[in-house]
Amino acid sequence: MKVAVVGGGISGLVIAYRLRSRGRDAVLLESSSRLGGAVGTRARDGYLVEQGPNSFLDREPATRELAAALNLEGRIRAADPAAKRRYVYTRGRLRSVPASPPAFLGSDILPLGARLRVMGELFTGRAPEGVDESLAQFGRRHLGRMATEVLLDAVQTGIYAGDVERLSVAATFPPLVKLEREHRSLILGAIRTQKAQRAQQKALPAGTGVTGGTAAPPKLSGALSTFEGGLQTLIGALTAALGDAARVGARVEGLERVEGGWRLAVEERGQRSELTAEQVVLAVPAHVATRLLHPLDATLAARVGEIEYAPIAVVHLGFDAGTTPAPDGFGFLVPSGEKRRLLGSIHASTTFPFRVEGGRVLYTCMVGGARQPELVKLEEPALAQLAREELKALAGVTATPSFSEVIRWPAGIPQYNVGHLERVAAIDAALQRWPGLHLTGNAFKGIGLNDCIRNGLQLADTLAGR
Repeated sequence: MKVAVVGGGISGLVIAYRLRSRGRDAVLLESSSRLGGAVGTRARDGYLVEQGPNSFLDREPATRELAAALNLEGRIRAADPAAKRRYVYTRGRLRSVPASPPAFLGSDILPLGARLRVMGELFTGRAPEGVDESLAQFGRRHLGRMATEVLLDAVQTGIYAGDVERLSVAATFPPLVKLEREHRSLILGAIRTQKAQRAQQKALPAGTGVTGGTAAPPKLSGALSTFEGGLQTLIGALTAALGDAARVGARVEGLERVEGGWRLAVEERGQRSELTAEQVVLAVPAHVATRLLHPLDATLAARVGEIEYAPIAVVHLGFDAGTTPAPDGFGFLVPSGEKRRLLGSIHASTTFPFRVEGGRVLYTCMVGGARQPELVKLEEPALAQLAREELKALAGVTATPSFSEVIRWPAGIPQYNVGHLERVAAIDAALQRWPGLHLTGNAFKGIGLNDCIRNGLQLADTLAGR
């Protein structure tokens, strides 16, 4: 069985790699000159900068499984302990995000009345059945207006760079909806879940880690992590494993159903050719999938095309050793209500010190998002200046950077807005009309690196099982 995987981002790479490791004939077609999509690391002037995602949480078994298969487990690097603290810019300054309920009550992250309102969450009720609430609606019901505008908006900004009034809570934060459904109160649900986990751990017999002489899989740390050398290390290992099966500069121009499978029209190095396959996986952004699907099924293409993206500019600013103090913590986020031009900043050199040389300091700033998409269109010098001005105003960074790197993503982060789950269900149903055609990637069922790896491995295993 031949499988054609269209799109060489992390999803496509994982699927093609898994299929070939299962002995299946798979080819990967990527239109650009490099593999990895938004995932990639650049080394320049003593800095190691990420062009898209910066890290992953080491809590996904599928990611560890992939790392082990690629002999990369020993190169996983957890964030430095100094990065544990996180900040939110609110009411005129950076404020530390408390790490526990008692710390929350005594903190200044919210005014006293808003903190007491959060504790009143113990008495909130469930949403009506069948209602797809926005994240803001859900937050106001459970946590109150100010906590939603400050904390919940900051959290989603760091993940989706979206609009809290439009994002679907069920699609973006399903664990919150699950807690509400099962326990009514989020606080009660969290307490009960922690108790159940502790009881389960106590109930495990001694020596559970080894059964029949076979060691159990390594325990996931849950820590914020990356790879030695940056996330490009993962992309490089997948690329090397695929070898000639991954073709760059190969743009799929058309897709046609034929007897026994599919025919793809491919333009590669100025030459047009055709490729046939029994199965086709479109692991591409929604707008690319829409273009390929439209001649085949206009209704399906229209549903896929409804998925919006928030543009993002990533601005790295580096400072020579001794010119500015090393920042404390992982970084900070800025709620939209503050009306600032910066979404937030990662203290990259504090989080992963190996990413800079000789005591340098590196900030990774995010600009744009769903609420300020026009900023991403600024010229690179203007974006660098904007980030510098915002760092000075928000974090007091007055030194002059000696390094800057700007990466723009006009279609940056998929937006799981209200109706997303219904839309994805309709897409899945429509695909049943087209046996052998599959859609995957971060536009549908999870935007993070872990999500893409897990979903990619699952799809590949399903195809290999056929």
